[in-house]
Amino acid sequence: GTPAVAAPGELARYYRQTLDWSPCQKSMECAWLTVPLDYDQPDGATIRLRVSKVPATGGQPTGSIVVNPGGPGASGLDFGSYLTASMTPALRSAYDVVGFDPRGVGRSAPITCMTGPQTTAWLAIDGSPNTVAEEGILMRAAARIPRGCLTRSPKIARHVGTENTVRDLDILREALGDPKLNWFGFSYGTYLGTLYAEQFPNRVGRMVLDGPMNPALDIMQISQDQSRGFQTAMTRFAQDCIEHENCPWRGSAKAVITGINRLLVRLDRRPMPSDQGPPLLQSQALSAMFYSMYSPDLWPLLRYALKGTSIGDPAAMTSLFEFANDKTGPTTYGSNMASAFPAISCWDAPAPPGEDGLRAAAAEWSRNAPVPDMARAMAWGNSPCSSWYGHAERAPAPALSTTTAPILIVGTTYDPATPYPWAQALSSPGGAAA
Repeated sequence: GTPAVAAPGELARYYRQTLDWSPCQKSMECAWLTVPLDYDQPDGATIRLRVSKVPATGGQPTGSIVVNPGGPGASGLDFGSYLTASMTPALRSAYDVVGFDPRGVGRSAPITCMTGPQTTAWLAIDGSPNTVAEEGILMRAAARIPRGCLTRSPKIARHVGTENTVRDLDILREALGDPKLNWFGFSYGTYLGTLYAEQFPNRVGRMVLDGPMNPALDIMQISQDQSRGFQTAMTRFAQDCIEHENCPWRGSAKAVITGINRLLVRLDRRPMPSDQGPPLLQSQALSAMFYSMYSPDLWPLLRYALKGTSIGDPAAMTSLFEFANDKTGPTTYGSNMASAFPAISCWDAPAPPGEDGLRAAAAEWSRNAPVPDMARAMAWGNSPCSSWYGHAERAPAPALSTTTAPILIVGTTYDPATPYPWAQALSSPGGAAA
């Protein structure tokens, strides 16, 4: 439907607000932005979003660049200060760099679907089941996540979708005093930017979409493309591994892949005891592997972890898993990512199939995959969404925006999480930058 701002009267008080900045961490300033909980009831309950700013170094800033690191579910508060390190002096001089926690994330009305202990239990469940019993355990646990959102965060649960965050963004743009939104989004942050360009085509300033999502794909198509991407990354990791002394398997990339698969089978049969804590599970090793594929910078960490695990010492692999999941203690986590990620991504897309459909996908995707357990885990990873309590109105479709603003789309050849063809799809005729 048409965005609510078509009738700004009801939303005028939100659009008129000014941000009250005060110093917060790392040479940043922070403020609170008030937005309606439910855009269909703008006079009803409100929520506050936490916003950060790294002020421009010049005297008179041209405006703001609003940034988002992706996820969905990643906090954007520190992201601005992280990005400024790689920005040119001219850019730093001209623009304030503004980060924010989207609704449901971090400090912005965070959603809780699982407690810390429940998150730990969820991460310990076999995510690539190969028996009917294991499938049942996974599906039952997955169904508890949406129920948890509704019982633990009943107020925000149905309002965390990207469609609402896009409306929040327009209120933020106005509160910053910018006639148009300058946007730098990564990964899921490109979906926010794409939907903003669809809803508010005349308010798009300069926009960079780095590692874009393809808004025409449903959640299973997204996962299948990502699954292929992670398999390619694992093959490239294996080729790189044999060039290093501490690679646990020698001779060929095939030997490395075989070693990894044997290790995963071994962990599936029996967790690996550790001197330093609980035993290493297959699901945790898989989580560490997925995480390590996001950047070749992480390959040395995985190589080191595999070396230890191959000789019966899982400590490094456990540390990598804990880091990947922002784990700060046995049952504590540094963010609400484990809840926010499914809460936003399951809402944004139509429901995936149930157990039978996920089983079929797992079989198909893993058939010729170098690391079959990773492919199976990608399919079964959508299990929480199978029983989600609600979904966005927007159906998967190519991005259609009438904006004439310049949108720069950046795709990376071997990016597993946002594969290069997605960038091509978004920039092709009929896409956002047509």
